[in-house]
Amino acid sequence: MPANRKLRRTSEQRNALLKNQVSNLFWHGRIQTTYPKAKEVQKVAEKLLTAAIRTYSDVVTVTKDKYNAKGEIVKVEYKNDGVRKLAVRRKLMANLNDLQPVRAEGQRRSEFKAQTKDINHPIIEKIFNELAPKFDKRADDLGQGGGYTRVIKLGPRNGDNAEMAIIEFVI
Repeated sequence: MPANRKLRRTSEQRNALLKNQVSNLFWHGRIQTTYPKAKEVQKVAEKLLTAAIRTYSDVVTVTKDKYNAKGEIVKVEYKNDGVRKLAVRRKLMANLNDLQPVRAEGQRRSEFKAQTKDINHPIIEKIFNELAPKFDKRADDLGQGGGYTRVIKLGPRNGDNAEMAIIEFVI
């Protein structure tokens, strides 16, 4: 059996497809696709999420001297990513598309800008700040790691009879 399914696409098309679908899975929490694509997305997503879970707490506190408005030197503490977390962050950025948040209906533009002002890569921040701690807690409670996604078969699609499936996070 080959290491991955070819999905009747060239390697560039296949990699782009998986990158898009894994990004949408992380962003929305569930997607509907064909069963073979869902199995491939599951492989990639679980590997990326496992790497994020192992390193999400690797944070280094750095103290720097800054000048305040009065011209006095003040010590300011910053939290930076540790070496391992930075490497995983770069890996995630290479393997995921950078999806941007969409303003909700009825939300003011100023509120939306204030909410998204300091976030450069929202999908990466969502993985490290929401998903990784949630699944790490789940792994501690159950005593096992992995199994972060599930694939549910839906049956054949009308038109071409392709087996459809939903892939979603198990939370």
